[in-house]
Amino acid sequence: MLIGHLGDEVKMHYFEGGNSIGRFPIATNETYTNKQTGEKVSNTEWHNIVVRNKGAEVCEKYLKKGDKIYVEGRLKNRQWQDESGQMRYSTEIHATDFTFLSPPRETNGATAPSVSHNPVPPAAPSSPDTEDDLPF
Repeated sequence: MLIGHLGDEVKMHYFEGGNSIGRFPIATNETYTNKQTGEKVSNTEWHNIVVRNKGAEVCEKYLKKGDKIYVEGRLKNRQWQDESGQMRYSTEIHATDFTFLSPPRETNGATAPSVSHNPVPPAAPSSPDTEDDLPF
């Protein structure tokens, strides 16, 4: 779960069959006071977000650089070889849910809606006959 600001516009990639992926970076900030010096310290971390299909299209349509977003997802590590033969690695957050946190803005005379989206369908409920080991 992350809350951050977009560092760039959503970059879309379309595939045969109509599927799509949207990618964008978000920055999260951490601020704390150094107990020894009393100095306020601020750290920014960058995260690569990946959203698929309809969720990607919604993000592309309504998100702009600087907008605040809440993202839930799972980590995915990728590796590939670049043009010079070097192995490259990246960690991405594949979004399973997101909510736009910036106030809606007007686009072409219409106000963009407040959006919360869960592109992954919920798991089917378990059968009442299923026993679990939970103490409650």
